[in-house]
Amino acid sequence: MSSETTTSSPPPQFSNPPNYQFPAHRLSHVLRNPDKQPVVLVACGSFSPITYLHLRMFEMAKDYVRQNTDFEIVGGYLSPVSDQYKKPGLLNAHHRVNMCNLAAEQTSQWLMVDPWEAFQSYQRTAVVLDHFEHEINTCLGGIAVPSTSPGEPETRRPARIMLLAGSDLIATMSEPGVWSEPDLDHILGRYGVLIIERAGADVDQAVDTLARWRHNIHLIHQLVQNDVSSTKVRLFLRRGLSVRYLLPAPVVDYIEQHGLYMDDGPSPHSAAGAVQAEREKGKEKEPGASSSAAAGGC
Repeated sequence: MSSETTTSSPPPQFSNPPNYQFPAHRLSHVLRNPDKQPVVLVACGSFSPITYLHLRMFEMAKDYVRQNTDFEIVGGYLSPVSDQYKKPGLLNAHHRVNMCNLAAEQTSQWLMVDPWEAFQSYQRTAVVLDHFEHEINTCLGGIAVPSTSPGEPETRRPARIMLLAGSDLIATMSEPGVWSEPDLDHILGRYGVLIIERAGADVDQAVDTLARWRHNIHLIHQLVQNDVSSTKVRLFLRRGLSVRYLLPAPVVDYIEQHGLYMDDGPSPHSAAGAVQAEREKGKEKEPGASSSAAAGGC
């Protein structure tokens, strides 16, 4: 079996949560079109709770990729943040991962949830993308390319990992001091992002600030505006209002079954802390070892 790519760099070392196994049950292991570049979309976030907009982002990205690029999407992943993210009011990772799994497994045919980030110490977004790169292209060997003629040997092509996010991400990336320069170059230079533009957000100035990576920043317009957010959903729940048809039904049932988000809600101080937590997500963190983490491998 031949390969289309080789690498001489040393293999990266990752810490894995206990009993962790990378989910690949919905990953397309063979390209449909041998002329395309395989792409895996990764959305990082709190997902507290996951909403239809989170899921809709993947569908909008899929349409954009099909119509505007030479990519072929072979997988989509939700990567909930760790509890160590320290965002005020952040629900336990166990519940957030369960809700994401319910949404992905019961409403989609191609989305998956990777709990690697959620169940260990804080991981920077750049490292999370490295983890996907390692699992898919090193451990799984990339994506098979169908032969175009009888007797031709199979080849494999590395999947390109791309971050999928809302326009608020680009806003923080363009703000001086929020993201480290090495991480920006790693995320935007090596991997690239697909940004879903949200109503009322002006991303042009932010993209101008990040001009050196403009070729790797793909802006996707919402043809049907959707401003549902986890924050609004939590507010509805605290007020005893219905959130059905804002979230997938299995997620609503799970929230009701476990009595989630029924507290009095964050104070203004906590709200300010949430903004700071979003900013801190991009910064370099001191490396910390997790006492329960196992050495990552293939």
